Amino acid sequence: MAEIIQERIEDRIPELEQLERVGLFSRSEIKAIIKKASDLEYKIQRRTLLKEDFINYVQYEINLLELIQRRRARIKYSFKKDEIEHSIVHRVQGVFGRASAKWKEDVQLWLSYIVFCKKWGTKAHLSRIFSAMLAIHSNKPALWIMAAKWEMEDRLSSESARQLFLRALRFHPECPKLYQEYFRMELMHAEKLRKEKQEFEKAAMDMGNFDHPEEILKGELARIIYKNSVSKIKGAEFHVSLLSIAQLFDFAKDLQKEIYDDLQALHTDDPLTWDYVARRELEIESQPGEEQPVSKQAKAVEVGRREERCCAVYEEAVKTLPTEAMWKCYINFCLERFSKKTSSVPLRGQRLERTMLAFRKAHELKLLSEAQYKQWIDLLLRQDLFNEAVQVAEAGTELFKDSATMWQMKLQVLIGSKNPDVAMHFEEAFAHLKPQVCLPLWISWAEWSESAKSQEDTEAIFKKAILAVTGASSITLKEKYLDWAYRSGGYKKARTVFKSLQESRPFSVDFFRKMVQFEKEQEPCKMANLREYYERALREFGSTDSDLWMDYIKEELSHPFGRPENCGQIYWRAMKMLQGQSAELFVAKHAMHQAGH
Repeated sequence: MAEIIQERIEDRIPELEQLERVGLFSRSEIKAIIKKASDLEYKIQRRTLLKEDFINYVQYEINLLELIQRRRARIKYSFKKDEIEHSIVHRVQGVFGRASAKWKEDVQLWLSYIVFCKKWGTKAHLSRIFSAMLAIHSNKPALWIMAAKWEMEDRLSSESARQLFLRALRFHPECPKLYQEYFRMELMHAEKLRKEKQEFEKAAMDMGNFDHPEEILKGELARIIYKNSVSKIKGAEFHVSLLSIAQLFDFAKDLQKEIYDDLQALHTDDPLTWDYVARRELEIESQPGEEQPVSKQAKAVEVGRREERCCAVYEEAVKTLPTEAMWKCYINFCLERFSKKTSSVPLRGQRLERTMLAFRKAHELKLLSEAQYKQWIDLLLRQDLFNEAVQVAEAGTELFKDSATMWQMKLQVLIGSKNPDVAMHFEEAFAHLKPQVCLPLWISWAEWSESAKSQEDTEAIFKKAILAVTGASSITLKEKYLDWAYRSGGYKKARTVFKSLQESRPFSVDFFRKMVQFEKEQEPCKMANLREYYERALREFGSTDSDLWMDYIKEELSHPFGRPENCGQIYWRAMKMLQGQSAELFVAKHAMHQAGH
């Protein structure tokens, strides 16, 4: 092995001599490179090979290449690249080749190899890498697409790209993404040929070598792909995706019309079709004979007309296809248009009226989803229509009685509208919902009660909530209860609540830290109480939280009535209780503190 490594180091000598000769590196730097290269070579020549060693080797060489580039730019020296960079690139390709042969299944390794070759390698070498990778990872459509795009865009070989797509489709005959990219590639190829033809004609050059049939120039190959793909992949979404690609190419008007007509004929029962057809009305310009709008007002009128045409299609759609999904498309369109900024008051008014009407019609037909009831209520509240918002919220909870979100919306509306029966509606919500989803409602009730009711009423709500909410959800509730107690009744009240909850697990560290903070805000601050809170916190979290132990030690050291002599005992208790990394962290923090940091 030593002989092989020595030979490989000797192979480097010509490039290293050049680096020194041209002034890119000093003699001491060259020695450092040789030492580092020897270490890296030993690691990748061992009997037991590790992937990380190969990656480190490659990264070192890439860093070296980039350093050479920066130094060339600094001293403005651009010669001897074949003797220097080419040698390094060739070596890296060799290392990548060995690594990818050893760890064939590692896609990221192959991709790193490709990225390197794109930046530093040759086109022919990269084609071989793609072929080797695809022979192993033929089950990954994204890799086929990457290879085909490289052939098309970098090597300018549409024939090679076409062959790759055809091979990929043998492995993945029902992959939408492959068909989409193949379709796009053929349209790009046709557009490229058309531009070449135009250049020939413009220059009045001989077009003897330009013998492409007119059908190819019109995108006939793309049309064949389209026909084959829609026979295998059903659904309006895929159909629309092909139409969106075709619309990027102005010369493919006939193909666009064919796809559009097929979409309407084949997928009439799909909401996506109607949604696409309706939204297309926004893009249709005024008729050639009509005057184009110039003023802002005229433009707003024109936009209004287009939106009316869209809505006419949606109205027909919800009659033909009266489903929740179809109404969702219609309402989403109305909300999108309403959210568009406009200085035209009439246009904004039309949009609002249209949106409200769509919501009301869908509600009458019981075809609104829970999310759309929420959207409707939000819209009503933004328009200060509280009475209607209450009615909609009532209807929503009637339909979705087991939805905590829906009840939360209803209760927020009732609170905002100053309804006198809010408490009764909270009780009604808890009767319909499972206890584990009720935490947000209990918190909302307590917050409302704090601003609208007496302290006794609010405390009664917290006590009910503590009994009703169990498990991890109750942690937040206890913290809220403690905060409220301190705000409303001061330290004495907070301590009473703390004592009432101190055995009601589970807790959070913050629950105990709050009491520590409340105690520190008192005058005088009692060390005995601080010890009590820390001891109770450590009983719960002493095996995991190193910060608690450190804060306890600092408290004993800094408090006027603290006992520094207790710190040693606290330290040893911490070392017994803390586990693994927490113990190591504690030792490090303690050492830093003793050193005065």
